[in-house]
Amino acid sequence: MKIRAISPVIATVIILAVTVAIAIAVIGWITGLFGATTSGTEQLIIYPDSKLYCYTSSATAILHIMNKGTADSVIDKIEIAGLGTTDSFTVNGQTVDEYTLTRGSDATIEATISSTCTAGASYQVIVYTKSGYMVSTVIVAETGSQPSSQGTSTQV
Repeated sequence: MKIRAISPVIATVIILAVTVAIAIAVIGWITGLFGATTSGTEQLIIYPDSKLYCYTSSATAILHIMNKGTADSVIDKIEIAGLGTTDSFTVNGQTVDEYTLTRGSDATIEATISSTCTAGASYQVIVYTKSGYMVSTVIVAETGSQPSSQGTSTQV
């Protein structure tokens, strides 16, 4: 029985096609890797000293948040699961619709939702950024005196 091999021209074309395909895949992988590291990332942390206070007709979350990422974060919404969301909150005594938390800085943000909560119950609090990033924590609600509306921001 006579076995025939493929022509040297066809073998060369196949080797070139495979080499080009691998080169395109490697370039795409490297470009994707460098693109992800140079554009920066958001990494928000909600500190455990954050509080949730229950009042007669509202709930107020006082959140101590830090941006440990490599990009600035624009906070635009805060949600207390089961109670509702707010698109405006207080930072540095001023009510804002969004707040830019620069990388390496932290802030105390106060968000009030017109809904009643139960002291002693656990609530999930979710912070949303304009880019779609979200971070959440669980806080046990407590009854307390009216917060001071003095949210602050510091650079670390």
